[in-house]
Amino acid sequence: MSNSPSQPQIRTHRVAFVVYDGVTLLDVSGPLEVLHQANRGGGRYDTVLVSASGGQVTTASGVVLAGVIPVAEVGAVDTVVVAGADHLVEAVPTEVAGLTRALADRAERVASVCSGAFVLAALGFLDDRRATTHWRHAAAMARQYPRVDVEPDALHITDGRYVTSAGISAGIDLALALVEADHGPDLARATARELVVFLQRPGGQSQFSTALDTPPARSDPLRAVAEAVVADPAGDHTLPNLAASAAVSPRHLTRLFQSEFQTTPSRWVERVRLDRAQQLLLDGHSITKAARLSGLGSDETLRRAFARHLSITPTEYLRRFQTA
Repeated sequence: MSNSPSQPQIRTHRVAFVVYDGVTLLDVSGPLEVLHQANRGGGRYDTVLVSASGGQVTTASGVVLAGVIPVAEVGAVDTVVVAGADHLVEAVPTEVAGLTRALADRAERVASVCSGAFVLAALGFLDDRRATTHWRHAAAMARQYPRVDVEPDALHITDGRYVTSAGISAGIDLALALVEADHGPDLARATARELVVFLQRPGGQSQFSTALDTPPARSDPLRAVAEAVVADPAGDHTLPNLAASAAVSPRHLTRLFQSEFQTTPSRWVERVRLDRAQQLLLDGHSITKAARLSGLGSDETLRRAFARHLSITPTEYLRRFQTA
């Protein structure tokens, strides 16, 4: 049935997914399923998988994506979505960068899932912009691309025509945000309900991360300090004590933390203590005992640390991560 003259015409929105060998399957299939479900609810999305030469692409999990179109045959697109892969963190292949640039030049909107943000950063698209990526890779992105304002806790960020998302399943959050931008909140909510996911997931991605996954420090003094704090989070780790143990000045130690960990000593110590408190809670300890054994001290200090770093309460954290 055709639309009546009073009904707005909804144009078809063409979305091209950048894929390549080794791509993370869920980075592709998650957003694809969101757009498919949105179409069932009245959206108008035409999705295509695009690689440099077309044909088939083998994902990191071994699943083969068929019917991939070569970039030379794609034609006009409205949105480009660059899916991620672990190897992008080390180096962005020239072929993937060239493919992305060719598509981005003809698109209104360019998005990335997980480490796909490294492709956008390598092309200079994210210079002087806010962006996010998987929490595990946020520090690496900040080091490699200092002009990018990396926000490690965000699930997705829109800055101009660029949209970046956190790791893997956050591609679903990103796609729902695209549906909301294109068709409004009602269709986005209906799509989220159909997928049995949150339209806006509570908390940021820091609730899934851990400070202990910070890359090892390059300098000997900072490495020694980090190892001592991780070994005994409840110890007396004031800045003067840490600096004395490393045989450097407090000012120099602060510079080392900022240079290598992109944070201050006190904030990093608090994050390590929070990691320990999280594990203590999951092991069955009370909030009071977890606060004391982790070095956070009091119940209130622990709750504030949860709110500051994870944007949730200790009770909410237990509900989400404690085994049944």
